[in-house]
Amino acid sequence: MNIFELFRRNADPVLAAPMAAYMKHICPFLGIPKPRRAELSKPFLKEAKTHTSVDWAFVEECWRGEREFQYLALEYLRTVAKLLTINDIPRLRQLAVTKSWWDTIDILDRIVGGIALMDPAVNDILLAWSKDDNFWLRRIAIDHQLLRKEKTDTVLLEKIIVNNLGQKEFFINKAIGWSLREYSKTNPEWVRAFLAKYKDKMANLSVREAGKYVANL
Repeated sequence: MNIFELFRRNADPVLAAPMAAYMKHICPFLGIPKPRRAELSKPFLKEAKTHTSVDWAFVEECWRGEREFQYLALEYLRTVAKLLTINDIPRLRQLAVTKSWWDTIDILDRIVGGIALMDPAVNDILLAWSKDDNFWLRRIAIDHQLLRKEKTDTVLLEKIIVNNLGQKEFFINKAIGWSLREYSKTNPEWVRAFLAKYKDKMANLSVREAGKYVANL
């Protein structure tokens, strides 16, 4: 039995309806909770660790199915992350702009960020994304350096955030605050200086989130 058949055999229509509603009906759900999904996919992902190339046909098939398959595709991409290169960025972009919602975007940002950490040439792409009409691409650009700590490229981070100041979009203003808040755990002085410089141009949500761990704003 392949992973698609396995997931479908474990579907629960009773759970599917509220799960889809919670995610604003961006996509149908099978109704498989995360713990059960992890249990079902464990053997598949273990085998995926032996892959020597990325199975994009599998990923694209997942993206055509219910939401649990998109989660599976993202777990697969994280499993084979070392195989991803700048050449995969166009395909990742397509995933980002298809059936877009925060649940997939906030995994894709780390996947794209991992490629950028290995290949600085991706930074120019992310800088372009930070000005894209699609705000989900802008969110990925803003948050792609989350958890990098000392490896954060602050010059790039500042440029990307500045490109997104003055926005009314919740998911952008939240992303700005999130990226600054996370980096403040590593370099509070840099975040404090950023807020001093740009606070008047930032949404209240961004300022509030960014300042959570930074005193004397």
